[in-house]
This record gives sequence, C-alpha cells and structure tokens, in this order.
Amino acid sequence: MHFATPRVFLIAAFVSLLPDRLMAQPPTGYYDPAAGRYGEDLRAALYGIINGHNVLANSELWSAFSTTDRKPNNTVWDMYSDVPDGTPAYTYQFGTDQCGTYSGEGDCFNREHSFPQSWFNGEPPADTDLFHLYPTDAWANQKRANNAYGEVGSTTWVGSNGSKLGQCTYPGCSGLVFEPIDAYKGDLARSYFYMLVRYLPDLDNWTSPMMSNGEFLPWAESMLLEWHDSDPVSTKELDRNNDVYNIQGNRNPFIDNPQWVSSIWGPWASVDEIVAPIAEIRYTEGLLQVTGLAQGHAAALDLYDATGRSIGQWRISTVNTRLPVELSAGVYLARVSDGDRSSVLRFVP
Repeated sequence: MHFATPRVFLIAAFVSLLPDRLMAQPPTGYYDPAAGRYGEDLRAALYGIINGHNVLANSELWSAFSTTDRKPNNTVWDMYSDVPDGTPAYTYQFGTDQCGTYSGEGDCFNREHSFPQSWFNGEPPADTDLFHLYPTDAWANQKRANNAYGEVGSTTWVGSNGSKLGQCTYPGCSGLVFEPIDAYKGDLARSYFYMLVRYLPDLDNWTSPMMSNGEFLPWAESMLLEWHDSDPVSTKELDRNNDVYNIQGNRNPFIDNPQWVSSIWGPWASVDEIVAPIAEIRYTEGLLQVTGLAQGHAAALDLYDATGRSIGQWRISTVNTRLPVELSAGVYLARVSDGDRSSVLRFVP
C-alpha cells in the first residue's frame, strides 16, 4: 500500500499541448459531418472524424496517464480500486508506483487494455489508444486478464473496491467474466463503443468473446447499452475526453454526444428521435403510458428490448393510454407512430 505525500510531475512532452482545458472542447464544426445521420451512416461519418489520431509509443503511456487519469488529490485514478465517495484500500503515485513486479493487490499499477490486446492481435494504433487504456492495479488487471466484461454471480475473486471475477449471469452470457463497479460501467461501455467506430475497417479480423463478425454479440450489446444508460457521462469522463484530445487529437464521440450510442446500436439505430412528435411516452412503476394522442387518432405502439426482440405491439386510439407491462432489468425502446410521425422513448426500468 502507498500513502506517500503526493508529488506533482511536470510532463514536458504534453505541457505545450495543454494551454487551457477550455480549449480542448470540440472545435467548431468538428462533428458537422455527422449531423442528421443515423445507424451505419452515422457510424461511418464518426469514423471519418476520429480516424487518424496521433499515435503514442507504449513508453509514453505513463506520462499520458499522469494527465488523463490524475485525481484531484494527485493520485492515480484507478477504476479497479477506486471507491467513489469513500476511501480506497490503497492509492498510487505517478512515477513512483508504476510496475515493476507485484505479488498482490496494492503493489503497483500498470497499463490496462480495457479492450484486451489479444482481441485485436495487439496491432497499432489500437495498442496505445488512450480511449480504451487506463492505469489500474496490476493484480486486478492480471485477474481480469483477457476475459470479457460481464455481470458476475458466483465469484472466484473480489477486489478491494468490489470489482469481481466470476461466472457470468447476464442473459445470453456464460463463462468467466470481470465486472467493474457500477460507477465505472458506463465509462468502459463508452470505451467499447468508441473502439467499434474508431477501428471500423478492422473489426472483421478481431476475435472477442463479446463480438462476432465485427459486431457486438446480442448479449454484449444489450449489457453495454444498459451500462451506458445506468452510468451517464461524468465530469471525470468529460475532463479525460478533453485531455486525450489534447494528446491524440481525436475525441470519443459518445462522451460528447451520448445519444449517438442509441443512434448506432440497438433496435432504434436508424430511428430519428427528433421528428414531429405524435404523443408523449412515459414508463413508471410498471405502467407504459402514452398521453397527448389526438382524439380519435389511431396509432401503433411498439415495445422492443435492446436486442430488437418485440416485447409487445398494440393499436391505440385514446388520448391517454395506460398499459401494465412488467419488465426485467434492461434497456427498452417504446415507439408510437402513425406512419408519418413518431415519438420514441428509450428507458431503463
């Protein structure tokens, strides 16, 4: 364990790139090529925007982390050991606590490829792309190995902050998986969405327990959508996105525009949610409610889960409709349409 007085290191290689955090916001027009696009069209446009970033050498990652993953108290922001709003079992200092050798949790930190190198054959530039690389406790990193992320039932290892390794219980998932704590599930999900855009031309050659033929497996897509929705973009992510942009010259579009996740993945991928609304949709305490439909106007109400499976279809014509629908945990899409207009609600019960 390390509780030494924090030491601030000046990283000369990046100081000139950090004149002001405010200047790291997306430049005017940065996302213009993506405007008005949905589905694979949006995905291709975003690839064109974020492709061709400044590539780091593996040795430069240590210095980069001291900018991108520094907590307010100057310790390493390790998502595998951090305890938000609490006191972690140990903390790490930049420069002095990087691995090295280790024999247990709390010994040192190293470079975690949240998207394991074996999945993309360790090829550059993905091997040093900061948008999926994080400083983490080496022992926790070793326990995670190249296992998929998932949701764990019976455990074989539990880390000091509650991260755990064990058998997957998420529907459709099986085998050994690693589950981070809830506070960082959205961060890691958005890292994965980034990877499937930034490396779009390479995906068919990747092998992963969470992918097939260059796309997420249904269970993985559903789970990552849930993680994205249940753990929204944080100040930590916004700041990190800016810092990585200053270093690499590209951004994670799903941190800047979280709604684009649902525009590319899931059953609503090509649904334009900004259309002439036909009604208001809400889901509260087991009731799917549609209000504001014009008197005597007939419309279709469709409900889907995150894999695109139809949960229910109804024909409605009343101004206010209340349907009892019991739903398990997950991400869902409700859509009311009459052919010309539609209203869409994406929600987590």
